[in-house]
Amino acid sequence: MVRAALSLRGRALRLLTQREQSRQELNRKLAPHAESPDQLDSVLDRLQQEGWLSEERFAESLARRRSARFGLRRIEQELQTHRLDPLVSAPILATLRTTERERALDAWMRRFGVAAQDPTERARQQRFLAQRGFTSDAIQWVIRHKGGLHEDA
Repeated sequence: MVRAALSLRGRALRLLTQREQSRQELNRKLAPHAESPDQLDSVLDRLQQEGWLSEERFAESLARRRSARFGLRRIEQELQTHRLDPLVSAPILATLRTTERERALDAWMRRFGVAAQDPTERARQQRFLAQRGFTSDAIQWVIRHKGGLHEDA
């Protein structure tokens, strides 16, 4: 039984060295290797107590990895799928909210770079940003902002 616990802990540490993981994610990945749910919970609890497993670090890591390509809604949804405590994700989402317009503009610039010339193209650009989870406020701001820059050029 001790060897199985070490093996389970070893698997968990190997996963955590690759990237930050949520508790739910580790639970799902390690469940087939655990003798019982109680054993798995005790290993995860111990990893959390020792600082190897951190919901805060996971949320920050996920937001950092996704923020260049995706909007607030998409990141918020992904954090919710990991069943993070709202107290953990709220400050991270608040930070992302302050940069939403700039991140939407960056995504738009990488994909399009020029203002839409007709309503069909404008709708396509809006759909692109919406599918990546940017808020409607940020989408409208980008479309108006880039339309203004295009007229100045």
